[in-house]
Amino acid sequence: MEALEPAHSVAAGKGIAAYFLANVSSLADDMLRYLIERVPEVGGDAELRGLTLGSCSSNLEAVLSMVRHGIDVAAAEAPVTALEHARAMASRGHSVDVMLRFYRLGHEFFTEKLSELLTESVDDPAVALRTFIDLERYGFRYIDRISSLVAAEYVAELDRRQNRARVERADVVRALLAGERVDLPRAERVLGHRLTGRQVGFVCWADDRGVDLEGYARQVGRFLGAGHALVVADGPLAVWGWASITGEVRTSLTGMATELAGESENLHIAVGSPHSGAAGFRTSHLEAVRTRRVIELSGRPAPSITQFNDVALVDAISRDLDAARAFVAAQLGALAQDDAKERGERAALLAVLDAQGSLATAARVLGIHRNTVLQRVRRAEERRGRPATVKTAELHAALLVSDVLGASVLRES
Repeated sequence: MEALEPAHSVAAGKGIAAYFLANVSSLADDMLRYLIERVPEVGGDAELRGLTLGSCSSNLEAVLSMVRHGIDVAAAEAPVTALEHARAMASRGHSVDVMLRFYRLGHEFFTEKLSELLTESVDDPAVALRTFIDLERYGFRYIDRISSLVAAEYVAELDRRQNRARVERADVVRALLAGERVDLPRAERVLGHRLTGRQVGFVCWADDRGVDLEGYARQVGRFLGAGHALVVADGPLAVWGWASITGEVRTSLTGMATELAGESENLHIAVGSPHSGAAGFRTSHLEAVRTRRVIELSGRPAPSITQFNDVALVDAISRDLDAARAFVAAQLGALAQDDAKERGERAALLAVLDAQGSLATAARVLGIHRNTVLQRVRRAEERRGRPATVKTAELHAALLVSDVLGASVLRES
């Protein structure tokens, strides 16, 4: 087959473009109806319909004018209405795929109209075919370029909105934690979190970035009994979380510890106590933060899950760490040394005090013989320099603090 003379198809293409330009308003109306029938997301939104019509009209006028005047498709820029249409789609939560369907379907609509007009207005089939191919190629390249530009604007708008939402959420959390008065309905709407029930705050953190902290935080929220947990990042290696509880609050997280132990070897979780309302949001969070401090002072290995109630006394005594060391030294004497023998004797004495003096119970807890417990208690009393019956409450507290914090409050061996 002989090559066609390109001049004929170029002239025909410019003529087609001129015809469509003269009727661009009705063509845009027809395209809008075509799109509405096939993209149901547009149907009930008057503003979006208006922007869709504006995008149809401005894109048709742009591409037809470029063809009419022989302008390279590489010079095409997305019309203002097309960019605004992309922003509107992002603001309404429609996916980028739904937005790009407008362009794919719009191209389909234009292809049908082009085919009809060429059939009616170009007598030479060869010229008609060449013109169709040229205009289709140009149209495809235009759509490819413009759809990339509007998709980029869609993503940018989504990022802007998400950033604004994050900033607004962070501001509400900051106000709540500062104890400021807040508009509760607005705060709940911004956070997507109920503030009228009992609040349980918790902190999840890790030593490296390879842990899905937000995922674990949501698991903690579900385990506590909340269908949805509010999770806020605290830097790259920690998140804060809150669960709003309506039913019974779990008093033990043993099951959660067992469940997570096999999933991550690098995860710590600190959980506050349940407290009511917006004030409880702050109080429980502060308890979780103080629990985290105790865990970090203790140097306990991951994974660990600790509730504030289990370390509240240790937290209170160790607020001033130097004072805590002095307290432990004064109550334990030579028993306050960080060595294996003293560690075993302290454990035995603490177990007996926990068991209200029962050697048998202490032996079961420690997994050793009753006589071994008795021997260790006597040696502990000797190191202390006085019997366990002297200042028993202070002794019990010092043993508990040294058991939890270890080297942080004990003398080096």
